[in-house]
Amino acid sequence: MTPSNAQIWHERLAFDRDHIWHPYTAFGQGPPIFPVVAADGVRLTLADGRTLIDGMASWWSVIHGYNHPALKAAMQAQLDRLPHVMFGGLTHEPAIELARTLVGLLPDPLERVFFADSGSVSVEVAVKMAIQYWLGRDQPHRQKLVTIRRGYHGDTFGAMAVCDPETGMHGWFNQHLTAHHFVPAPTIPFHHQPDERQLEQAVAPLRELLAEHGHHLAALILEPIVQGAGGMRFYHPALLQRMHQVAREHELLVIYDEIATGFGRTGKLFAMEHAGLVPDIVCLGKALTGGTMTLAATVTSAHIADTISQKGPLMHGPTFMANPLACSSALASLRLLQTGAWQKQLARLEAGLERGLAPCRKLAGVAEVRVLGAIGVVECVAPVDMNRIQAAFVAAGVWVRPFGKLVYVMPPYVMDDADVAQLTAAIYTVLEDQGPTP
Repeated sequence: MTPSNAQIWHERLAFDRDHIWHPYTAFGQGPPIFPVVAADGVRLTLADGRTLIDGMASWWSVIHGYNHPALKAAMQAQLDRLPHVMFGGLTHEPAIELARTLVGLLPDPLERVFFADSGSVSVEVAVKMAIQYWLGRDQPHRQKLVTIRRGYHGDTFGAMAVCDPETGMHGWFNQHLTAHHFVPAPTIPFHHQPDERQLEQAVAPLRELLAEHGHHLAALILEPIVQGAGGMRFYHPALLQRMHQVAREHELLVIYDEIATGFGRTGKLFAMEHAGLVPDIVCLGKALTGGTMTLAATVTSAHIADTISQKGPLMHGPTFMANPLACSSALASLRLLQTGAWQKQLARLEAGLERGLAPCRKLAGVAEVRVLGAIGVVECVAPVDMNRIQAAFVAAGVWVRPFGKLVYVMPPYVMDDADVAQLTAAIYTVLEDQGPTP
């Protein structure tokens, strides 16, 4: 007798449960796992035939939707020619054209591109660049960084060291992490226009820290405008400008982590554009390939690169650096962005998210609702029960992956108004029925 689809997946899920470790879970614990067999546009198809509207864009990366023909064609053509080759001593057309395109999209003087294989690694490379820059200037004592609390920059050790060591998710590793410097998280919301007193009050801790330690610090690292996995908080561009200015006064390099915010997510192509700023180093990832393959980039200026290179090589080199398949997909994704369609898509998404999530403000268990670009956040008064709420979202026909107190969405840019309305209505209904209460 041929086993049924249900029997086959029952066995597969049993093996998964017994042998596969999923992210951010204790083994064998956590919310239920749902098997996906296909994805197209903004929908995931489960093994049991149900379809879900994907509000997460696979951790914010699938900006053009799943199965996009331009990305598929680019990867298929590259697969037939050259799926992979080491980047040490060799190069190839997809890497060259991708770097050319990135340099064209980024503001001057960002023009030297180092390809990495994940967002966390791009942060590691940025930290190495900052340290090696000061070695190149014969100031080896400048090795520590400063950042703001509630930040998140990745899960590898160098990246974890610049995440918030107290409110972040990496506190267990503090004894093993480099001790950097932290100042309070931004408190001026994006949509609140601050006055001079508020700005100076907000930046005062950074001024004080740099007055004491600035001569020992290599760089300021920030997520511009949006603090992502550390709390989905949006802060005012004027505050970013002021922090950037203070860092410059002490000759610190400035690193912007645009892994989550880059390529249109906040309504600007890069979040730094909200403040009209350009860092010394920028980290890119997530949406770079349109969500098809893992790829990241760390981009800096000629001055930084040349200063580093006076003393020797930049000490990093991932095995799959500049993978041709990933580069070809990234190039196709960026060409879609260059058409400009994303700007209308983002304006429509922002309006739809604001309209659809606004009713959540009336729920007793909701502390705040905030929207910026294609990011919608419902912050609850207490942590959600993942075991209950994840299944409830699936039952409602949507894929939403909350964490902590946050129920948030970062949908694909191609999601239409009807799907946005259905997605946000499901969030309201699930929070009303399943969410926390005061």
